[in-house]
Amino acid sequence: MASSLSTKPFSSTDALSAFASLNPDLRSFSPGYLRLSLHPRLPKRLHIPAAGSIYGNHFLVSTYGESHGGGVGCIIDGCPPHLPLSEADMQLDLDKRRPCQSLITTPRKETDTCKIFSGVSEGLTTATPIHVFVPNTDQRRHDYTEMAVAYRPSHADATYDMKYGVTSVQGGGRSSARETIGRVASGAVAKKILKDFSGTEILAYVSQVYNIVLPHDLIDHDTLTLDQIESNIVRCPDPEYAEKMISAIDAVRLIGDSAGGVVTCIVRNCPRGLGSPVFDKLEAELAKAAMSLPATKGFQFGSGFAGTFLTGSEHNDEFYIDEHGNTRTRTNRSGGIQGGISNGEIINMRIAFKPTSTIGKKHNTVTRDTKETEFIARGRHDPCVVPRAVPMVEAMVALVLVDQLMAQYAQCNLFPVNSDLQEPLVPILRPEEALL
Repeated sequence: MASSLSTKPFSSTDALSAFASLNPDLRSFSPGYLRLSLHPRLPKRLHIPAAGSIYGNHFLVSTYGESHGGGVGCIIDGCPPHLPLSEADMQLDLDKRRPCQSLITTPRKETDTCKIFSGVSEGLTTATPIHVFVPNTDQRRHDYTEMAVAYRPSHADATYDMKYGVTSVQGGGRSSARETIGRVASGAVAKKILKDFSGTEILAYVSQVYNIVLPHDLIDHDTLTLDQIESNIVRCPDPEYAEKMISAIDAVRLIGDSAGGVVTCIVRNCPRGLGSPVFDKLEAELAKAAMSLPATKGFQFGSGFAGTFLTGSEHNDEFYIDEHGNTRTRTNRSGGIQGGISNGEIINMRIAFKPTSTIGKKHNTVTRDTKETEFIARGRHDPCVVPRAVPMVEAMVALVLVDQLMAQYAQCNLFPVNSDLQEPLVPILRPEEALL
């Protein structure tokens, strides 16, 4: 017996036709209500999370907080257990990022003292989520009253309104560089894991401020030290160029303007084999992480754009066998990554930062109610972001590498490796930990 039920899908057009034939009294109900009730609902599988505040697949970091709210911080999930960790491990990098370090940084006075609320017991990580909090203690919400009315040119005020329709105007909310405290704190944990596991070192420094460009051949990446970088307030390892950069920043600061610059970052002793083909290439992950930092406008890896001026025979990194029997490259124009996978050479990259958007000069802009007006920003801001961006870059590079290290360990070290081609991922053991 044939079914009396129709198999034709019921569409919104059918629904509107049915509504038109209803009793006039029923049609007097709220049109808004009926429109909502007839709108097709999306299947759950098409709902896309778009929070944007979480990074990582294995070592997951979620940052939270706003520039002039109660505080900022992060939640770290996936950290291995038994890692010695304290607030002091994070504070070293947070101190490099904090404001009011010198005349060439913002005068906002924050100690950026961190507190670990969970995930560490008796000085060791427990593999449970690590909660890190840093309070905001020097808030000046009144400095941002103009932002409630008008958009700051080249800032995120307008686009946040376009996306969300509501925003926290004090200090820029989540678009403020103060959000990076959570990145730097979690990056310090990642750096500690990499250092303890494989002796991996991540060092970033300022290589350009405005039109002062540090020649690349002045810095030996094999011997570069943290002390060289931290020897001056601009974090340039060459004293002569550091003085030029400081003068350039001071000059724009005095006239209420700002300058951009470049941070160079290197990675030494990176395990071989990190990164995956096609979409998850290591340099692609590094580019995404670096470009997620505030004020970033450019990313170069290895030879970068300069490599386009070379021929293949000039650019190729030839292989050789070193005195330890390892496959190495005589040059490093590939930047330590080939085919999206680390090859054991020094990884190097450069990240460009734009001039600080919020400056003390008059701009033309528009108000939130679409009226043209003039705008002079108040508040405390860096005349050049690059000196304080150094620990931010190191943090994001560390987060990428530790996430990729965990992925490599999980995928390629569950079973015995091919000892003729692969390096087993094993931690560097202290003498008292080594098996006798």
